[in-house]
Amino acid sequence: MLRARQISHSFETLLYENLDMSINAGESAAILGVSGSGKSTILNNLSTMLKPLKGRVGLLGYEDIYALSQEKLLDLRRYDVGIIFQAHYLFRGFSGVENLQVASILASLPIQDSLLEDLGIKDVVHQNIGELSGGQQQRFSIARVLTKRPKIIFADEPTGNLDKQTAHNVMDMIHAYIRTHQASLVLATHDEGIARRCTYVFRLQDKKLTPIKL
Repeated sequence: MLRARQISHSFETLLYENLDMSINAGESAAILGVSGSGKSTILNNLSTMLKPLKGRVGLLGYEDIYALSQEKLLDLRRYDVGIIFQAHYLFRGFSGVENLQVASILASLPIQDSLLEDLGIKDVVHQNIGELSGGQQQRFSIARVLTKRPKIIFADEPTGNLDKQTAHNVMDMIHAYIRTHQASLVLATHDEGIARRCTYVFRLQDKKLTPIKL
């Protein structure tokens, strides 16, 4: 599903170098690290959003996604890759259901009532996004990604705006999705409890990505 080889990235300074990671269908990986260490940048490198300065990212059978045409890369994002951003990037001025309909139309898949019920947002789907709490917006962001039924999900602090119980309920649902659909998950988090539930846990520290056990 995913194989990153010797990837490096920097902006003003070097964030990390020579990182390796691989996961298979049905597996998940968590990346722990302090703010500013580069966790979000790694997710961007892996998820088709940002070409690493060095190294290759293999995804869903492609040996190097950044060698693909722009059209094929867009198709990967549209149909196969789900990205849960730390900022929700929901459409302001749209209702919750209208935000979900965008994903539904792009992926040519229906919105599932069970998904809305499981995330606890069914009763507020017709409210304007601006009227919802941060936690509700986060759950709509997650619902939008799951609506298109991606093969691999990249999640940047997916439970950051949720209380502890809701966070664990949401992660239960995401992990159930991964198992049921034989998909994969890569997430960045500060929460060791959330990380511990993943197949693999890595810590980004001193510009290296190190496997750890919690």
